[in-house]
Amino acid sequence: MGIFSRMTDIINSNINALLDQAEDPHKMIRLIIQEMEDTLVEVRSSSARVIADRKAATRRLDAVRAEAGEWEDKARLAISKGREDLAKAALLEKRALEEEVDIVDAELAALDDHVNQLNSEVEQLQQKLTDAKAKQKAMAMRTQTVESRIKVKRQIQREAVDNAFQRFEQFERKMDNLESQVEAMDLGRDKTGGLANEIDGLVEDEELTQEIERLKSEMGGGDKAADAPTAAQE
Repeated sequence: MGIFSRMTDIINSNINALLDQAEDPHKMIRLIIQEMEDTLVEVRSSSARVIADRKAATRRLDAVRAEAGEWEDKARLAISKGREDLAKAALLEKRALEEEVDIVDAELAALDDHVNQLNSEVEQLQQKLTDAKAKQKAMAMRTQTVESRIKVKRQIQREAVDNAFQRFEQFERKMDNLESQVEAMDLGRDKTGGLANEIDGLVEDEELTQEIERLKSEMGGGDKAADAPTAAQE
């Protein structure tokens, strides 16, 4: 495939349609960009050759025109010397050169059209390349975003994370139970002045103990008085 036909195909191609048909859009757009860049390199190289050819044709045209003018001067000189035969020969040479001038003119016109066509197609191809690179950048950003979201989703859905949260919840429930037991142990207790109440309880207990001992003593003395007559009677 020639440079120009391939470049025309690229320019006329719909990048979106190509990407829709591709199994791997990322690979496809890389290939498109690579082909566009390679084509631009070839076209610029070809353009340089065309421009060089045009410059050579221009120099050739100037030389042929100058030579044709010289043959006309020779024909004039021959006429002035009465040598019409030489004048005719000189004019034949001039006519041949003028035909060559026409050929070189046509060649230059073709080269000009060629250069203009190249400039136009290069501009279009450059725009296509810019669009392709913009799409490549957008696709890369979207791909990165999707991959990041997938990583986050995978982390959220990881069984280890779920297990860790379950164990954390179990630990929280265990701590709730322990705290509840501690609170239950304090139910019904006067949390203010507890020590004073205990001391008062000890004092009260001591007083009761003394009272019981007194009663025991009195009761013990009464038993002895009751037993004395019994012993005398015996």
